[in-house]
Amino acid sequence: MSKPRKPKGRPISGWLILDKPVDFGSTEAVSKIKWLFNAQKAGHAGTLDPLASGMLPIALGDATKTVPYVMDGRKVYEFTVTWGEERTTDDLEGEVTVTSELRPDEEAIRALLPKYTGTISQVPPQFSAIKIAGERAYDLARDGEAVEIPSREVEIYRLTLLAVTGDSAHFEVECGKGTYVRALARDFGRDLGCGGHISELRRTFVAPFAEERMVPLSELTALEEIEDREERLAALDAFLIDTAEALSNLPHLKVTDDQAYRLRMGNPIILLGRDAPLAEAEAYATARGKLVAIGEIGQGEFRPKRVFG
Repeated sequence: MSKPRKPKGRPISGWLILDKPVDFGSTEAVSKIKWLFNAQKAGHAGTLDPLASGMLPIALGDATKTVPYVMDGRKVYEFTVTWGEERTTDDLEGEVTVTSELRPDEEAIRALLPKYTGTISQVPPQFSAIKIAGERAYDLARDGEAVEIPSREVEIYRLTLLAVTGDSAHFEVECGKGTYVRALARDFGRDLGCGGHISELRRTFVAPFAEERMVPLSELTALEEIEDREERLAALDAFLIDTAEALSNLPHLKVTDDQAYRLRMGNPIILLGRDAPLAEAEAYATARGKLVAIGEIGQGEFRPKRVFG
């Protein structure tokens, strides 16, 4: 009987908040970070198009178990819509399908914003990762198939017009999970009767990670010049954020070493004292500042769902 293969790489865990450059895909970015850190596992919390820049949270090791909690978080984007052309991809990458000589003035643009604030119905772009009958919409679109993508509700918490310059307008949006900024640009252009597409897009925030936590890729790749492997990896590891920070929006429980052992074995622990939480659908537990488990609180117990080494 053959022995199980030993995982390649280091069993490190944590979050790297990458400032992704333009013309660099999200999957490509994850592969690069995994290689730089020599990590066993890596994944990202929310795709950024190659033409977009900005915050791409990348999880290493056990932090990949917390990806869904970041994926569900609010996001902030700055984006520029260029008027006069609608494109197949709703950004600069696609072919022009509609042109117009009309250009909206600032008053017309501002009058449009309330319609796109709150809970809105949005049809994702033809070139998107939405699955249609088991196929990705972008694969079908590349094959020349026109697909009917159903609309869905998304949440726009804040939409601000920052500037109007000639053929373009610059915006900032704070939105919920599943919002396509490219679709906003397309729909703005249609409502204003002039067509529109994204010409610049930058993500500046993914809850709970602030903009100042971002690390440029160039700053990380510059460390490749350090010849000593241990010194190089230590310099890279200094950029990692503790896994538990991804869960800062959840209730927090501090446990003892004995309780941590029980949780890591998959067993519930009893919560005592009048200050003990009564019921929480999800909470996380730490021991000595280290993440132990994510679980549910109820009937005087904390029951682990996911455990961390």
